[in-house]
Amino acid sequence: MSNPSLSEVTSPDLHRPEHFHSHRQDILRAPAFNKGTAFTQEERKKLGLRGLLPSQVETLDVQVARSLSQLRAFSSGIEQYIFLQMLMNTNETLFYALVLRNLKECMPIIYTPTVGQACQQFGSNFRVAQGMTFSHEDKGALRGMLDNWPQEKVDIIVVTDGSRILGLGDLGTNGMGIPIGKLSLYVAGSGFHPSTTLPMMLDLGTNNEQLLESPTYLGCKHKRIDDDEYMPFVEEFMAAVFDKWPNCLLQFEDFSNAHAFGLLEQYRDKYRCFNDDIQGTGAVVVSGIINALRVAKLDLKDVRLLFFGAGSAGVGVADTIVQLFVDNGFEVEEARSHFWFVDSRGLVTNNRGDTLAAHKVRFARKDVEEQQTQLIDVINYVKPNVMIGLSGQGGSFKQEHIEALTKFSENPIIFSLSNPTKNAECSAEQAYNWTKGTCIFASGSPFDPVEYEGRTFVPGQGNNAFIFPGLGYGAWMAQARIITDKMILAASKALADFVPDDRIAARDIYPSVSDIREISAQIAARVIKTAVEDGVSEMEIPATHDELVEKVKATMYTAEYI
Repeated sequence: MSNPSLSEVTSPDLHRPEHFHSHRQDILRAPAFNKGTAFTQEERKKLGLRGLLPSQVETLDVQVARSLSQLRAFSSGIEQYIFLQMLMNTNETLFYALVLRNLKECMPIIYTPTVGQACQQFGSNFRVAQGMTFSHEDKGALRGMLDNWPQEKVDIIVVTDGSRILGLGDLGTNGMGIPIGKLSLYVAGSGFHPSTTLPMMLDLGTNNEQLLESPTYLGCKHKRIDDDEYMPFVEEFMAAVFDKWPNCLLQFEDFSNAHAFGLLEQYRDKYRCFNDDIQGTGAVVVSGIINALRVAKLDLKDVRLLFFGAGSAGVGVADTIVQLFVDNGFEVEEARSHFWFVDSRGLVTNNRGDTLAAHKVRFARKDVEEQQTQLIDVINYVKPNVMIGLSGQGGSFKQEHIEALTKFSENPIIFSLSNPTKNAECSAEQAYNWTKGTCIFASGSPFDPVEYEGRTFVPGQGNNAFIFPGLGYGAWMAQARIITDKMILAASKALADFVPDDRIAARDIYPSVSDIREISAQIAARVIKTAVEDGVSEMEIPATHDELVEKVKATMYTAEYI
């Protein structure tokens, strides 16, 4: 028999997709199953891996230590993000073991604030496709496309259309970094199995001219489609998802104000879904408000809340705080009388001469005669003891604004919640300095502790990651038909209760992210119980809360080789 020619051996045809055949050895490229150097000698023989790995058989502990050292060797957050993404796409178990054991260090890398930069650079840094993407050209074929997903079981989906990514605006398909990061926190925070998570992108165009002209942009290069095409597409998508995976939970993420409220209202009573920007943000802020009032010894009836930013997040937060008022015996309209909103045109009123977006109408003031357009004038008019920033406008809270608050409250509550860090309305250092250390402060992204006149203040972080993992896990575990307002308020209260009195005395209104697994278990248990009480779940629950918490913990994913 003649030997093959050199041209036959190196033929480019060998790279044609139809020549691909899977082998046992491909487990080394299957992140859900790959153990790398932790494959035992017996497993290496059985799977045909002998000679394909270094000789040493390592433990997961050794692998985690090496990966942590490698992570820390990178000098920038975006480099660390890329490293962790590659690790996740190589060895899922090792990735989550590393994250779970170093959550406080890894969380700002896999999500805010680093994920913002990762989204901006998504196309240029693209390496491996993750999740599923659907374009307008796929209309009519969505249900069939879902069958292409290799995993049979999907428990949790995070979907975005990329139209309002954090405070960065329309990033189109570059926004895929958000569902990917969010689902990493669902796994790390509450225990969904990573193989049952699915990030999704609705690629319906972008109005970002810079992206449309970019050679590295991976999405459809056309303007966003109009609502007469958009809404039927989403309707088909939702029906397809819940036909394919009727037991899953779907979370809407980073949809623009033009669609966020409408989609939530259209589907919240039909499917097991929620919007984290609206309801999750609301829940985590309510928890912070509950504990801030404990610090300030302020009664709910005396609270005057000024919101800077009247988008989906701001109004969603206000809606959830209204539920807190209602839970304490207030009527809805009475509760809303404690709120004032400022948008780009000033104080939101029903008589300022413009047509308000639908979601702003319920909070528009009816008792204002003279229009207020400047924030300092609004502060002096409202005399708030709580000011919440959700504008996406970095540095909007100036020294004069913060100092003005101290005239109306001994302990002004200041929540500077816009993400990422550069979009925060003020920094923790500014808030503590300008109030002479009297404020109760929280932010959306982390800030370092602040020294002021011999005291150390640890800024609270009103991070949605405290809420959405436990809320989502509880709703999914209970197989709640829908997610009710009472379930969301139950999550807020559970988070608030996690902070003991001695920490409240130290002005800590949020717990440490290092405790997120325990926090999520507590939240999930409360959510499950509330779902049963609300009549949206038929789950049989134990007699005591502690037993239910243990039942939740027993089902959580753990990052271990099996």
